[in-house]
Amino acid sequence: MSLEDIHPKKGQTKAYYDALMKKCDLHLEQMEKELPPSLEKWEDTLRWKGVKRRDFLKWCSVMTAALMLPPIFNGKVARAAEIVSRIPVVWLNFAECTGCTESVLRSSYPDFDTIILETISLEYHETLLAASGYQAEECLEEALEKFPGKFICVIEGAIPMGMDGKYLTIGAKGKTGYEIAKEVTSKAAMVICIGSCSSYGNVQAASPNPTEARGVKDALNISTVNIAGCPPNGVNFVGTLLHYMLFGAIPALDHIGRPLWAYGKRIHDFCERRPHYDAGEFVEEWGDEYAKKGWCLYKMGCKGPYTYANCSRVRFNQGVSWPVMAGHGCMGCTEPKFWDKMAPLEKPIADQALFSLGGEATIDKVGVGLTAATVAGIGVHAVGSVIRGVGKEKEDT
Repeated sequence: MSLEDIHPKKGQTKAYYDALMKKCDLHLEQMEKELPPSLEKWEDTLRWKGVKRRDFLKWCSVMTAALMLPPIFNGKVARAAEIVSRIPVVWLNFAECTGCTESVLRSSYPDFDTIILETISLEYHETLLAASGYQAEECLEEALEKFPGKFICVIEGAIPMGMDGKYLTIGAKGKTGYEIAKEVTSKAAMVICIGSCSSYGNVQAASPNPTEARGVKDALNISTVNIAGCPPNGVNFVGTLLHYMLFGAIPALDHIGRPLWAYGKRIHDFCERRPHYDAGEFVEEWGDEYAKKGWCLYKMGCKGPYTYANCSRVRFNQGVSWPVMAGHGCMGCTEPKFWDKMAPLEKPIADQALFSLGGEATIDKVGVGLTAATVAGIGVHAVGSVIRGVGKEKEDT
């Protein structure tokens, strides 16, 4: 489903949204009939977790806005959240550190994202399975037989392709990660890559990449929804599931497979340190007086101006904080090849000989060079904001 399918064009009226809501209702009704029954009622789950229905409805309003839907969809999102846990999920673990599982499934207290993920119908997840060996493989085979074309395949970790995939063999039968991924994804309704490893290869694919690790899309040549990040925010995963439940389709994606509602803007655009960037106020050295004042971390290597994600809005640990707020610059972990091009460098990209841009590598030229592909699909605001920031810096200096 594209943005045009959700947002009316100029001149379209309430009738458009009425038709879209009817379509949404039809899909929700279909899901309620086809999906396996829930083990417990949603109201009982909320009561057991000690949360109020009113708070749940507030959360639905926030998620509706995050998904770029009008407020009239609040009730639909609430209905979708109540049945989303009934979607069968097969979670595959390949070359990874399990950090994405930790990020998505662990929480210090029960927020609604966590409640949904805790109650999700996980038919198979190696990290969480009590069974092992042949018994574990039987769980996977059973899930594929019971829910062909109806389950969501979530993949965590890159797929090594070297030596015919033998750098990663899994299970009692010694299948390669590539073999398992190819078999399972061919029967899935949707494939979600959780984290930058499965999305783009990440650390496993860093130079010189001796195992020839790749992201799932590149390895299997299939379409995927990439919930990028190292680790990603659980909100982005839950929002993608809600969108699928509402419309029976994946959300609008950017040019590298990330949901636009979550990755359509740069971290830089909503950073609480952004005013200092515009004013030319930068931390010059770790622990200096400017760091204590909370000034911009760009000169310390923050990659926020080049990184598309919603970390600065949704934050982590139930919205408590995020890396830049805590005092460390963004590492650009939602971007392809970030480990090689962004993460190790505690200097502005403009100071590095990473991109052949001709002339002096100023921040506006680098910004244009790195964001051009995304800007083509989203708009020119991102580059414009970078250039405005540079202009302000020059005025102040």
